[in-house]
Formats: sequence, C-alpha cells, structure tokens
Amino acid sequence: MGEEQDKVYGYTRVSTEGQAKQGYSLSEQRAEIERYCKENQFNLVKMFSDEGVSGAKADENEMCIEREGLMDMLASLKTEKIAYIVVLNTNRLWRSDLVKILVHRELKKYGVDIKAVDRPTYSIYTQNPNEVFVNGLFELIDVYERLEISLKLQRGRLEKAKVGGYAGGGAPYGYENVRGSKALYINEKEAEAVRRLFHLRKLFPHLSFQKLADYMNMEGYKGRNGADFNAVLVKRILDREMFYRGYYNYGGIKSVGKHDAIIKNEESDGE
Repeated sequence: MGEEQDKVYGYTRVSTEGQAKQGYSLSEQRAEIERYCKENQFNLVKMFSDEGVSGAKADENEMCIEREGLMDMLASLKTEKIAYIVVLNTNRLWRSDLVKILVHRELKKYGVDIKAVDRPTYSIYTQNPNEVFVNGLFELIDVYERLEISLKLQRGRLEKAKVGGYAGGGAPYGYENVRGSKALYINEKEAEAVRRLFHLRKLFPHLSFQKLADYMNMEGYKGRNGADFNAVLVKRILDREMFYRGYYNYGGIKSVGKHDAIIKNEESDGE
C-alpha cells in the first residue's frame, strides 16, 4: 500500500429479521467497521445506513432498490473515488440474487470492491474456484437461515394483519414508532410531504417519479433523516396510497388499519 490510504465507504443495515439473527445494532456494526478500517489503514470517508427495513425490494422492470441509504451510497460512487465498500457481512448489502446482481453491476461500473469484516478474502472480482465455492456456500447458508426466520415471522404478521395491525418492519414514511409501542403515529412533518406528493401526482399524472422528486426538493420537502427526495422514495409513497388512506393489505389480507389516515378519503388530495 502506498502512502495515500484507500478511500472507503461503510454501510450498515438493521432489520427486524437481521437483528434477531445477528444481534448487531447499527452502532455495533459501525464500531466493527471503524475498527476494521483502522486496522487495515483505510480512510473511512462516509458511513451510510438503512434502519428498520426488512430487506431491499428490487423492481425487475425499473431496476431499482428500495433502500435509501444503499441507493445514496451507490449514486455517490460516480463523484467519489472509492476503493471498497466495507460491511460487517455481505447480507447487509443484499438478501436476494436480483439485488446482488444490481449491486455488483454498480460497483463494477466504478471499479469498487467489497470488504466484509467476517470474510476478509471476499471479492466480487474473484476468479479462484475455491473462493467462489466458499462464497456461494456462505450465501446458501444465509438464504436457508433467512427463509426459516421469515416463515416464523410471516405467521405472526398475517395474524396481526387480520385485525388491521401494522405487520411490517419499520414505520413507513409519514409515520413513526414510539419505543416500546407497536402502534404507528403520524409524523406531521413527513405527513405534510405525503399529502403534497399525492396532490402533485393528481395535478401532473404523467410526470415520472424523478420529476416528482425534483418538484418535492424544489419546494423544500425532505425524506427521512433530512435526505433529498428521490425516485425510489416517491414510488414507495405512491404505492402505499391505500395505507395512507387508513387501510391495510398484507399477504392478501385486507382490513381497516389501526393507524390514523394521512389522506382523508372524503377530501381531495393535498387540499
């Protein structure tokens, strides 16, 4: 290694399933990544994170991933010369083959590799058949454990959905959880942005998600944790219209939600 340290990004993620299995909070993951970077003389430029997301959803047609922290990190690779993405383990980055393909594609576009704290030899560029076999074996074990946990959680979520209770991961944009409570409460600042977005959609039904995001940013609205609006967040909000109207649909079970509606059904959007 030369005198100049390799620049790296760190990425952390916690989901209900992941936390139950791994027992690593965001702060614990961050500490492990910082320790690893210090030991390997990496320059940790920035840490990206996603919290309360039970897994990235990938749209096969639009080729997008519904995780804001991950998307922001991948987008920034275009302007920042980064050598590695450092994670505790690779399942923090993906939990499906499609998401893995999308992430690999973006990293290879800018010559970036992955450093996993728990698997020091991991590389998306490896051609060693033994390493390919070992990497695949680890990922197969992870898939098995994840499916086993998901089946147990799914049963509980379906039972909860029958009575209109929120059954999925972190609070959707526009709502928040109170620690120790399973109820969802309206976040008034985010709720205002939700109403405005649906009103813009009504005024300009043919605008793309990115154009709608541009409008929201120009008007000063922000995503979670002060992030800018982007196409992924816009799509996620618009896809949850019935949820914002006070209804719940999970696993084919439809019910009146226990949460308060952000968009009133008797009112026109945004008015």
